[in-house]
Amino acid sequence: MLASVSNMPTDAASLLKEPRRRLLLVAAAVAAAATIGGACAADDELSTPRPTVPTATTAPDGTALVERQEQDGQPEDPLLTDGQETDAGTNGGAAATSQETGAGTNDGAAATSQETGAGTNDGAATTAGEPAAEATGTTSGAPEPQDPDPQPVSTRPDGNMFAADVDLVPVLTLDEPIDMAVAPGDDLVWIAERSGRVLRVDMDRGEVVETILDITAETEATGERGLLGIAVTDRWLYANFTDLAGDTRVDAFERDGTGLSGRRRTILFQAQPYRNHNGGDLAIGPDGFLYVGFGDGGSGGDPLDAGQDPNTWLGAILRIEPTPDATEPYAVPADNPFASDQDGTGRPEIFLTGVRNPWRFSFDRATGDLWIADVGQDRYEEVTVLLAANGGGLGANLGWRLREGLHAFAGDEPANHADPVWEYSQDDGCSVTGGYVYRGSAIEDLYGAYVFGDYCTSRLWALQISRGEVEFRELGAEVFGGSLASFGEDGRGELYALSLNGTVTRIVAA
Repeated sequence: MLASVSNMPTDAASLLKEPRRRLLLVAAAVAAAATIGGACAADDELSTPRPTVPTATTAPDGTALVERQEQDGQPEDPLLTDGQETDAGTNGGAAATSQETGAGTNDGAAATSQETGAGTNDGAATTAGEPAAEATGTTSGAPEPQDPDPQPVSTRPDGNMFAADVDLVPVLTLDEPIDMAVAPGDDLVWIAERSGRVLRVDMDRGEVVETILDITAETEATGERGLLGIAVTDRWLYANFTDLAGDTRVDAFERDGTGLSGRRRTILFQAQPYRNHNGGDLAIGPDGFLYVGFGDGGSGGDPLDAGQDPNTWLGAILRIEPTPDATEPYAVPADNPFASDQDGTGRPEIFLTGVRNPWRFSFDRATGDLWIADVGQDRYEEVTVLLAANGGGLGANLGWRLREGLHAFAGDEPANHADPVWEYSQDDGCSVTGGYVYRGSAIEDLYGAYVFGDYCTSRLWALQISRGEVEFRELGAEVFGGSLASFGEDGRGELYALSLNGTVTRIVAA
């Protein structure tokens, strides 16, 4: 969540005192489809927007469409798989300036040179504050999917976002709300505060019902640190936070009804070489696995080249099956790109590589497509959509640090590269805040649009690809108090915006 560039203020509060940056969003262009291996546009081709709708490249049986066509001798429609369109949402990203955000913008200023080793560790720890032992890398089949939405998702056609008229209604004020999750079996939502608390909140009444978790003594909400993300299944609450040493932990807390039982286990531990780019997002995928986002480890320009190093968790999104009750704290899905790890080519937990500081990723609950908002270095913010029909990004490389958005940064285009479907320059914002594809019922015209924003402008934006092109729209609403840190989705698919200045607002039809 938090972004960094050497020429930006190192305090988020001072940053927000600067005059509001102009918000004339000129989309740089989406060249090739956002599918794995799509070609990148040359920089001199980006003067005019050329949005491209991503298309499925994989047939329902898992083979590439080109291969199927050669085998069958019959052409197939690359836009259709299992009879469903792949308009699973392209994303637009807001440009994030690399600053250290004391209040929490998406990636932090280059911190002092501390450790430079990637120092990845994983494994079990049965008591708090104790690093987990290294896992054995056992593989696993898919668990039962955890459905965060108790109600069936409509398959109705997407709306026309240009006709949508939205407003923001304050619900309540908290202490730096930073993430929100639906707990299966609970009608209320769970909201994380960066200081280390998880609250059970009645959004209809605008009240905190109870404190679910309090780890304020184990973390410190400074710079880009603190409690950064949560995810909930029917049995466990997972929390991603930096400990007092600044290292990342993902811990599992056993649920007991609408509360916790007191049982706890460390699932992942990652030493952090710098103060910024901790990532911190968690999500339960449609496959039931836990997805964990890590930034590149910090400083500026990825000095460790973590984004292109598959032997570190830094600069990657992991995919694991947590097993807090078992001998090992997690298992590795058998189809992860480096699951066998027999030749040391990559860490088995890695799902995709090449991210700088992914500040919020989400799955479209109707299609399963994965949307990732990645904070830029000092020029471009980006959003990428990885279609479920193409494996959801399995083995993809989002390009950092070889690429920044659609542009060269420190090298040539990598293999398995997935271009963003949208980017914006840092003239139009400071740090992208990823959101969700809207699948609620209160704003019919917004249905199927990806809603996101920027930490500094704090305005709501939307992207839609249902009509054969990537379309962008400013929704005309601005988060109260600024500092747009995150979005939330309730069990009905309605959306909320979270400000680090405290306000939680509901996005409604105007």
